[in-house]
Amino acid sequence: MATTHFTPAKVQTTTYAVLFAVTAGHLINDTLQALLLSIYPLLRDLHNLSFAQVGFITMAFQATASVLQPLIGHYTDRKPFPYSLPVAPALSLVGLVVVGLAHSYEMILVGATLIGIGSSIFHPEASRLARLSSGGRFGFAQSVFQVGGNFGTSIGPLLAAFFVVPHGQGSVAWLSLLALFSVAVLSYAAKWYAHHLSPKNAAKRSTIPANPLPKRMVVTSLTVLLCLMFSKFVYTSSMSSFYTFYLMSTFGLSAKEAQIDLFIYLAAFAAGTLLGGPIGDRIGRKAVIWFSVLGALPFTVLLPYANHFWAVVLSVPIGFILASAFSAMLVFAQELMPGRVGMISGLFFGVAFGIAAAGAALLGTVADWTSIGFVFHICSFLPAFGLLAMFLPSQRQLAAAQGAG
Repeated sequence: MATTHFTPAKVQTTTYAVLFAVTAGHLINDTLQALLLSIYPLLRDLHNLSFAQVGFITMAFQATASVLQPLIGHYTDRKPFPYSLPVAPALSLVGLVVVGLAHSYEMILVGATLIGIGSSIFHPEASRLARLSSGGRFGFAQSVFQVGGNFGTSIGPLLAAFFVVPHGQGSVAWLSLLALFSVAVLSYAAKWYAHHLSPKNAAKRSTIPANPLPKRMVVTSLTVLLCLMFSKFVYTSSMSSFYTFYLMSTFGLSAKEAQIDLFIYLAAFAAGTLLGGPIGDRIGRKAVIWFSVLGALPFTVLLPYANHFWAVVLSVPIGFILASAFSAMLVFAQELMPGRVGMISGLFFGVAFGIAAAGAALLGTVADWTSIGFVFHICSFLPAFGLLAMFLPSQRQLAAAQGAG
């Protein structure tokens, strides 16, 4: 049975202006998300929040994104909506203003939810646009797109440390001006995208086999990839949501000092993201997936036993290695289900947010029951899930199956 999908015109060479524009939008989107994570110590002190409540703030914006993104991606596979791109940061802008002016825990949750909705609208179409502008260099384009988000994630703690902490919660609302800039940049990208979807420049619809690869291969591979994402994103959720608390409680650091250490980890994470896709284009994505999950295990196991200096040192290879996984996983999944770029992108970004959201809430509750140090002990073994990569088909098997299909 055939399924109808919207196919834009093919771009023969990498369109860097568009790729960098959508990457800039990703940078700002994830900067604003990271900013929310980074002001948790401030919000906790101002509103007397428990660790569980902190976890549920993360859940408010990430769970929203996890539920909506696959649905939005599935819809836009059939009916692309380029001008949804500038709508996304507009919603994040409103969310930031609400968080900045919030006088209650409930209003913080509302603001976090709006930021999550903005993110859910942004990622499926932005990921499709990055692929469209790639000129066939899919891994490279996805890594550039992802590194924008990861650098944005690393900038968030610096904004918190040097702007929000000195000026208070209300200063968060002023940072919504970043979202306004993103609206302008993504409006340009959306215009190019719409042009390449017009009847004059592309056949509007094409018929693609609903499942050109063997169903068993697709189901097994997607299941393995989702399990690997579980291990990766629960661990990274422990770092993004609770690493500052761990450093403050274990080593007596101030909030500002802990946020700078978080920046070091997140900067390493961003650097690792940049390499994962291009290396996957050259040596195969399965090899990158193997290394990028299992390779972090020795460092994560050592982290809970390290002193402050070595904890910061170990956070660099942990962030670098784990980060290289996502671009390779996403492009691998897109190759499993060609013609479903939006749905796969939405599913994987959504699952990533959902796992991180549930992980943050669960880990926050565990931290309340035990200690923040115990959380880092139990999370240290999660990269062992990387062994499941042995069940993924090789690039040769994937190509052979696609040819047969």
